[in-house]
Amino acid sequence: MRRRFSTVFLGAALFAAACGDDKSSTASVTNAAPAPTSSKPAGTEPSEASILVSGPIIVEHQVDLTAQRDGIVEKIFFDAPARVKSGTLLAELDGRQIQANLAAARAKTRSIEADLKNWQAEAQVLKADYVRQQHLMELGLTSQEQLEHAKYKAESDQWDILRVKETLNNGKEEEHSLELELEKTKVIAPFDGLIARRYARQGQNVGKGDRLFWVTAESPLLMRFTLPEKVFGKIRNGQPMEVLSPDVPGEKHMARVKQVSPVVDPSSGTFEVLVELVGERGSLRPGMTASVQLDTPR
Repeated sequence: MRRRFSTVFLGAALFAAACGDDKSSTASVTNAAPAPTSSKPAGTEPSEASILVSGPIIVEHQVDLTAQRDGIVEKIFFDAPARVKSGTLLAELDGRQIQANLAAARAKTRSIEADLKNWQAEAQVLKADYVRQQHLMELGLTSQEQLEHAKYKAESDQWDILRVKETLNNGKEEEHSLELELEKTKVIAPFDGLIARRYARQGQNVGKGDRLFWVTAESPLLMRFTLPEKVFGKIRNGQPMEVLSPDVPGEKHMARVKQVSPVVDPSSGTFEVLVELVGERGSLRPGMTASVQLDTPR
């Protein structure tokens, strides 16, 4: 009887142990984090990714005008923030010495031109003498020596004419050089734009290369920035985008891609994009910071 009871007790203990193992296994599954589920059906993921980039607004034409030669600023005709047209005279350096040298060079050129005409007239006379000596030789009225003498004089006079012509050419080149130096005394606006800054003062002695004016165009407005190479080939010319600036928060502008670099910079893994704003510029000005958002197909 005791033996039978022991057997029943052992079976009950084994059954209880088995049940305990099942409970512990079930508890571990219940406490695990649920697997992530998507509320969107398959195939409805967005087809485009947006890239937001910021940078300064620039213009293509923007330059510091510098002195092309040493001199004293004689006159200043325009000051910042004047708007000027291409070719407008902005300032002028003292060019009196150059003007005097140019006047002397032109007088010298006129003198050489007069000498040339004199030599050319003499050449006609010597040519006529040679022709006459040829006729006299045919009639037997002159000697061979006189004929050759007339021939050599006519030929030598042609060499003198060539020499005077070269002297005249040198004189004209000197004139042209002085005219260029005189042009360097004039500070000219290279394009339509705005004088953003004036550096020089009237009466100031400036050296070659010193800054005189900062001139900038006002349009078209551009932005230049770089993008990672992973989107290379996904940006196309003419692609539209929206431009916003924190300096003018109430304005929205449109722009289009104007140029995409055909290569990727291997040192940075980026490529360059140039965009141009279209339509009215509103309150946007060169130098302001703006942001553009580009949509790139996946």
